[in-house]
Amino acid sequence: MAEPTPDSGAPTDATASVGFDDVDALVGPATPHFAFQIRARVRELVRDLPEDHPVRTYAEGRLELLERLGYASSKAEEGGREPPTRPGWEEIPSSAPASDPLPRGR
Repeated sequence: MAEPTPDSGAPTDATASVGFDDVDALVGPATPHFAFQIRARVRELVRDLPEDHPVRTYAEGRLELLERLGYASSKAEEGGREPPTRPGWEEIPSSAPASDPLPRGR
């Protein structure tokens, strides 16, 4: 991953080495608890890339996932969702995956 750079706002040699893998390294292990902090780091990672740079475009899509994840209880990227008729459902504290997060402001 690229080294942090001073906040000069100007493109640096470090941004030339920012790639898809760098974005995935941050977003991949994201959990709801840290989604907004990781979103800020991804923004910082790609901020000096040109607007039309493919890595920046990719990162912006991942930022949307992190936004939804911040209002969710899990990524739930694999497997099916548990139905509310499942025994013990009323004891589950939350069932809001990133694909269908809780409404904002709750």
